[in-house]
Amino acid sequence: MKLFLKKLTPARIIVGYYMLAVTISVLMLRIPAVHLPGVEVSFIDSVFTAVSAVSVTGLTVVNISETYSVFGIFVLILIFQLGGIGVMTLGTFFWLLLGKKIGLKERQLIMVDQNQPNLSGLVNLMKDILKIILLIELLGTLILGVYFLKFYPDWKDAFLHGLFASISATTNAGFDITGQSLIPYANDYFVQLINIILITLGAIGFPVLIELKQFLMHRDNSRIFRFSLFAKLTSITFLALLVFGTIVILLLEWNHAFRGASWHESFFYALFQSATTRSSGLATIDVSTFSQATLIVMSGLMFIGASPSSVGGGIRTTTFALNILYLYHFANGNRHIKVFRRELHEDDIRKALAVTMLAFILCSVSLVVLSISETHSLLALLFEICSAFGTTGLSMGITPDLSTFGKCVIMLLMFIGRIGLPSFLFMIGGKEEKTKFHYPKERVIIG
Repeated sequence: MKLFLKKLTPARIIVGYYMLAVTISVLMLRIPAVHLPGVEVSFIDSVFTAVSAVSVTGLTVVNISETYSVFGIFVLILIFQLGGIGVMTLGTFFWLLLGKKIGLKERQLIMVDQNQPNLSGLVNLMKDILKIILLIELLGTLILGVYFLKFYPDWKDAFLHGLFASISATTNAGFDITGQSLIPYANDYFVQLINIILITLGAIGFPVLIELKQFLMHRDNSRIFRFSLFAKLTSITFLALLVFGTIVILLLEWNHAFRGASWHESFFYALFQSATTRSSGLATIDVSTFSQATLIVMSGLMFIGASPSSVGGGIRTTTFALNILYLYHFANGNRHIKVFRRELHEDDIRKALAVTMLAFILCSVSLVVLSISETHSLLALLFEICSAFGTTGLSMGITPDLSTFGKCVIMLLMFIGRIGLPSFLFMIGGKEEKTKFHYPKERVIIG
């Protein structure tokens, strides 16, 4: 067994760990005490919920508030906490508690799980990630729990909703125990702003949060603190997508879904739905009421997803940014891509193009397959596919009506979206081998 594990690549071991996490989650969700009295959930629906929770997607085939007991709610919190933070982050924490030495193999697994380019500083990275994410969730729980006292007479109910909402938003899990997502708070801008902040902190990328912490704690005035290229690129792209989504949704729905609403209601509807497409899945309005144009735009935003080394899925913001930069420089005849006084590595450009192409093929094939097995419209299926791949969790309401085969396709997309396409590619490709020889090069006609 040990010999077999040694032959596995880190990417394949990580995939195995997440499959194990799904298996354990299914077993936990099959415990009778997890469900409310008299409620029965089919095995395939338990598997779907487990995959959705581990991949922190939020697509559900059952109503959480009408299906799971308080114990079941805590089980779900535990599962999407594991999925959001990552198996290697929690694994590193337990290794350190047990006094286990973090060797080369473990560092390689951490590097793959968190999509890091090198092995240095990984243990400290895991510690920082765990501290930051737990602190954010704690503050979110306290703020929302205290605020929810105005809605729930029992403080236990208020803080249960506050805890679930905080962790669900921070991990971008997209689950809710209201039965209506955040639609009951459609006119409560405080709850929406807190959720937007939590969603952003979870989706913008752990390295960005760590650099932000270092910046705030920087006290050496003799030298200027410099953010990394990754932090600059992903933050600007994240903000640009948020602003773009808000403006486009607002313009497209001004005389459609937002007709009759005040300007501030329309603005917050557009802002929240734009923020949630990063990877959250929470909603303050029924997205099925949106126009086809808006749904297509939102599908594109979900396809892009969150930032690398975050709780979200999709092709990731930096992948999208590198594609745009490559197209811009190619159109201007530049062979080398420069941004923020730095030159991007050719391997990163190739990786971004490969990830985008594979993601497009994966989603296109899934659309064709589901159009054969399901009876829903192409737009509803496209929206569902992009939501699953981006581990977002938004839906036009078709998830419970999918066939068993359709649910399996969506589960596969959610799983790939969580582990990341690079890990999926490396799992298929195996170990990297150095080229031993080269053939003569020859040009081909393009375009």
